[in-house]
Amino acid sequence: MSEFDSANGAGAITDVAGIEVGHFTDPRRPTGCSVVLARGGAVAGVDVRGAAPGTRETDLLDPCNAVNTVHAVLLSGGSAWGLDAASGVMRWLESQGIGLDVGSALVPIVPAAVLFDLLVGDAHIRPDAQAGYAACQVASSQPPAEGNVGAGTGAAIGKMFGMPFAMKGGIGTASVTLDGVTVGALIACNALGDIVDPDTGALIAGARTGDGAGLRDTRRSLLRGEPPLPILAGTNTTIGVIATDAQLTKAQARRLAMAGHDGLARSINPAHTLSDGDTLFAMSTGLAPRTPGMTVLCVMAAEAVARATVRAVRAARSLEVGGLRLPGVASVSHTR
Repeated sequence: MSEFDSANGAGAITDVAGIEVGHFTDPRRPTGCSVVLARGGAVAGVDVRGAAPGTRETDLLDPCNAVNTVHAVLLSGGSAWGLDAASGVMRWLESQGIGLDVGSALVPIVPAAVLFDLLVGDAHIRPDAQAGYAACQVASSQPPAEGNVGAGTGAAIGKMFGMPFAMKGGIGTASVTLDGVTVGALIACNALGDIVDPDTGALIAGARTGDGAGLRDTRRSLLRGEPPLPILAGTNTTIGVIATDAQLTKAQARRLAMAGHDGLARSINPAHTLSDGDTLFAMSTGLAPRTPGMTVLCVMAAEAVARATVRAVRAARSLEVGGLRLPGVASVSHTR
């Protein structure tokens, strides 16, 4: 675990009772997947804001539909290919006797979302069912590693003016606890836009200047009339899971996922673009004896998401693969 492990007080999604996290990082190229397990089941919702999502089982999470409980959520690299890793998560859950009892079998319910990392390394290597199974095997309630691991392994940010000026993204986690109730988030940030400090608005990372040494400021550049490069839809995306031990209905879980996107909008600029597939899931284990109410829970969710997004990028280490160099925050000047 790096210096950006969750022991520094930022908290982690695994602070939520009943939640475990496991990463698989593919040693053959920068890609991987991350699983959020709820062995006892969790009421879940989802909100998709990006215009180019890659997802699985999101229709099932509509409050109008019948199944109320999920057993895991998968976040993966590999673009649409990475959705295959969810079948490995299902297989592992079945081996543990976890799933929806349909009489003749157990059917684990595993929604999933993917991000696009095929421009980093060999695009023919992507998470598969074996990768999802492996992520489950190492899952625990300990604070998960952050940065260049799991679904954040091949993530990049600040791509509005081309990959040569982008920086390294990653995966991060944070939590907020109030009166015995916890809301946590796990965010894999592969955003088209820049990353900003949600408290001050100061740039942290993103598109670099022509010499590659400083930050360009995508928002101001676009408002000055600088044209972005043509961007293929779906080649970005920030995906994540919000979890709480408060007791929620399926409709309330969806509302919590919606509120989490406020955290993305505070920490990514621009967010929810036509080329991003931004998707957030929410899971409720219901193990806390009380709740502060939906208004407070939604504020907690947005805060946890914003903090986890920033941590995903601050924890990311510089990466060089092929002719591509993606520096981490520490390698670029004028970051705050």
